[in-house]
Amino acid sequence: MARARAGTLKDKLDGNELDLSLCDLSEVPVRELAALPKATILDLSCNNLVSLPSDFCSLMHLVKLDLSKNRLQQLPLDFGRLVNLQHLDLLNNRLVTLPVSFAQLKNLKWLDLKDNPLDPVLAKVAGDCLDEKQCKQAAVRVLQHMRAIQSEQDRERQRKLQAEREMEKKREAEQRAKEAQQRELRKREKAEEKERRRREYDAQRAAKQEMEKQTKKETVQTRKPPSNSRPPQPPRRKHSWSRSVLRVLLFVLLCILCTLAVCKLTELQHQPLCISVNTLYEDVVAALQNHKTLQNML
Repeated sequence: MARARAGTLKDKLDGNELDLSLCDLSEVPVRELAALPKATILDLSCNNLVSLPSDFCSLMHLVKLDLSKNRLQQLPLDFGRLVNLQHLDLLNNRLVTLPVSFAQLKNLKWLDLKDNPLDPVLAKVAGDCLDEKQCKQAAVRVLQHMRAIQSEQDRERQRKLQAEREMEKKREAEQRAKEAQQRELRKREKAEEKERRRREYDAQRAAKQEMEKQTKKETVQTRKPPSNSRPPQPPRRKHSWSRSVLRVLLFVLLCILCTLAVCKLTELQHQPLCISVNTLYEDVVAALQNHKTLQNML
């Protein structure tokens, strides 16, 4: 059937022009058209086309395309792939907007968008196409308009991409901050655990030392003699004051005896001091001779 349709289409080919108008087509035979690269002019007007298949844009050999008086509601998103297209008739369809890729039709020189429910802005840009000049101007203006839209969309896409990058950077920064916070928290918990273990160690060590000290104290107390047996105490010095006085008296007596010996036995006995001493001694002896006890001692 495909071969038959291809043969039928080939029969309709006149030079480089293929006329498929008024064929009551509801879809475009893209595969058969692709087999006819010589058909650079294609007329699909006055059919029942509601949409064009996406592979329609593979017919890049098309130079002139007539889609007028159909029921097209939209064009394929990649319609701009028809880069060799110079003449495009979209009269009397149901188009509201054009795909952004329309801006890539750099060779488009003629365009008719009349009798479509176009967006007001696009309708104003396209203007009328009542003669050759207006249709050429419409092509130029619409291409400029679509390029502006494409540029704006590119900028918006770049802004979104930049915003996504910034958001990604922000998320990464937040993730890094969160990880750093978690590391700091783990570090603090580790330090607190170490401090707790150190305090426990110090407490255990202090308890051990206290226990050893208590054990040593108990051992010393065990070795001590009973409490009723008092330890030897150094002898107290009794009458130390009396002994000192006695020593002084003995010293004075010794000095007197020495003085008497000197005054009696030496040549100093004729000195005034010795005469006084000798006289005093003789008086004392005379007085003491009257007492029998002292006399016996002497």
